[in-house]
Amino acid sequence: MKDQAIEKARILSQALPYIQKYNNKIVVIKYGGNAMTDEQLKKNVMEDVVLLSEIGVKIVLVHGGGPDINAMLKAVGKESKFIDGLRYTDEETMSYVQMVLAGKTNKNLVSMISDLKSKAVGICGMDGNIIEAKKHETPDLGYVGDIVEIHPQLIFKLLDDGYIPVVASIGTDDNHVYNINADMAASAIAGALNAENMVFVSNVPGVLKDAEDEGSLIPQIHVRDVQHLTEAGIISGGMIPKVQCCVDCVRQGVKKTVIIDGRIPHALLIEMLSDEGIGTMIVGDEYEEL
Repeated sequence: MKDQAIEKARILSQALPYIQKYNNKIVVIKYGGNAMTDEQLKKNVMEDVVLLSEIGVKIVLVHGGGPDINAMLKAVGKESKFIDGLRYTDEETMSYVQMVLAGKTNKNLVSMISDLKSKAVGICGMDGNIIEAKKHETPDLGYVGDIVEIHPQLIFKLLDDGYIPVVASIGTDDNHVYNINADMAASAIAGALNAENMVFVSNVPGVLKDAEDEGSLIPQIHVRDVQHLTEAGIISGGMIPKVQCCVDCVRQGVKKTVIIDGRIPHALLIEMLSDEGIGTMIVGDEYEEL
């Protein structure tokens, strides 16, 4: 028992400089996709979110909800259709996307945070015109939108009032509601908030030198190296747009971005509050770690 207590104390003392670093700083966490399908892992992520909030980190949780949308469309007998990895969203599909993302998925996350005795408010990009969007033109994906501008005032207000904003990735213009890629939404929101860090909670370990070998994780990538790694086929497939979101984030002034494996229990705490870290960091060329 004594040895266990000493080890716990060592871990807490190791976390101290990171707690000090992130205290009162904004961290945007993007959570979605298949990383949301396991209820126990989802609970672990929400516990991490609440713990980080309780030690003074200003957390903004941005989420997608592809599996929930797929389940809804299947239940109503509507086929899920994708073009270049993006969901084709006709008017009927958009009504279900809005219902699921801003409703079921969003409020379930808020409820989980509330059950952990923390304060969260569920919003979407339509609230306060947070995500101003326009129609994505090529290819024609229906009501899929590109981000024009982020208006972060409502998010700042919620953070100042001690809430965890839980943001569904839906945008709007004067006439329509749009389905927004959640990675892009998180990246743009992090930039607009001048966040200290953005973390993608995914269902992959990060960027791998060998896609078949999870032990080949690349722990850190500088922005200047992304093009070379992409041309070499190391950054490939669905990792290309995710890494590009990280690059965009860094170029907007966010100090670092990280892609971590949400299948690992408490991956957020390992990444943010320990010397070990986890996943792949994408950082600016002048970045120096704590």
